Amino acid sequence: MNSAIALPTLETAPPTAELSPKYIAGVQPYAANYYVPDYVPLDTDLLCAFRIEPKSGVDMIEASAAVAAESSTGTWTEVWSNQLTDLGFYKAKVYRIEDDIAYIAYPMDLFEENSIVNIMSSIVGNVFGFKAVSALRLEDMRLPVALVKTYPGPNIGIYDERVWANKWERPLLGGTVKPKLGLAPKAYSTIIYECLVGGLDTTKDDENMNSQPFSRWRDRFMYAQEAVESAMAQTGEFKGHWHNITAGSTEESLRRLEYVAELGSRMCMLDFLTAGFAASADVFKRAGELRLIVHCHRAMHAVFTRQKNHGIHMRVIAKWLRLAGGDHLHTGTVVGKLEGSWKETLGIIDLLRERQSAANPEHGLYFDQDFAGLKSTWPVASGGIHVNHIPDLYKIYGNDAFWLFGGGTHGHPRGSRAGARANRVATEAIASGQTLEHAARNCSELREAMELWSDVHFEVAK
Repeated sequence: MNSAIALPTLETAPPTAELSPKYIAGVQPYAANYYVPDYVPLDTDLLCAFRIEPKSGVDMIEASAAVAAESSTGTWTEVWSNQLTDLGFYKAKVYRIEDDIAYIAYPMDLFEENSIVNIMSSIVGNVFGFKAVSALRLEDMRLPVALVKTYPGPNIGIYDERVWANKWERPLLGGTVKPKLGLAPKAYSTIIYECLVGGLDTTKDDENMNSQPFSRWRDRFMYAQEAVESAMAQTGEFKGHWHNITAGSTEESLRRLEYVAELGSRMCMLDFLTAGFAASADVFKRAGELRLIVHCHRAMHAVFTRQKNHGIHMRVIAKWLRLAGGDHLHTGTVVGKLEGSWKETLGIIDLLRERQSAANPEHGLYFDQDFAGLKSTWPVASGGIHVNHIPDLYKIYGNDAFWLFGGGTHGHPRGSRAGARANRVATEAIASGQTLEHAARNCSELREAMELWSDVHFEVAK
């Protein structure tokens, strides 16, 4: 990689409206200016790997160049105003094409500091509706270290949360309250207490539990935190509940965040995609000031991450979330009910936890990424998992992970407390090198859970 820093050409005269002799009006192929196969990317460039299906009649080079042009400085025709800037410096450049993947380099100066919003508006703005392509997917993005250093990253992250909880050598465990909607606040808090006393470290609101008529947020937060404190007193362990502060406005989310802190909680939850990255940035900043951990649910992600040929891969969202400051991020489960392959999930886990993640084509990582000292984000497994999945979950995630059992807690034959105990015993057994069968000999709750869901499996993509 070229470590030199490119500088725009200095203007020797003030801009003028007079037409330059270099200006030739008309429509030129995008490839004439934006396909630069001999370009060596700079360390200060932002790099993207796009999977492109050109429209019928458009070749791959032209389609790739069109994406580079329309996501940076280009438009459909030559314009005289190009002569008023150093277009060669600011334009994006297609520097390599491999099969259906186009690699594009963007000069860092195209992007505002500490703004995922600006990156999204630029890179995934208009081009996904562009007629030159029939399908387009952003597979990966490498942000230069100089740009990474403008982002805050997680306020708490993995290590500090372990210090607070004083829980080590195993994944942390949570449980989503079920049914996710319809419970009154006091009944809701009863379920929280049962789960925490049973052995879970935390419980959480689900993504669509906000402030509906049957459960206004202020009442739910108050009763939930009372349940947390009672469970801590009962067990002598650090416990918590992820209070969902997502609301219809940033102002309201911040108001709910403040109330969570007033109650003495250190935990909140945000649906960061439906709220938007601008709102999320405000929430992360204020949460850091109040020393609250933010658990980020990825509700809505599959709208644009699931299709293999169009949209944005989840690994890109994971990078953006870590930069912006989320402490936890849902990654899917592989073995559970949500889509996500084993190898790609391993790649996402690396992006959330490692100081530097190396390019790994087998895991879907197209670029090296240096996170420049940012704290790590907890990878969260949730969605259709139960005790029989724990051995595979441990192979995938290892210790520094957060596992959420919703139905896999509350669906136990003897209720939520027994389900929580089964999950706790199973996790501690696997993390210590034992088997589920061995642990079940002395735990009837685990034995019953294993029997109940012994035939419940989901298709696993490697």
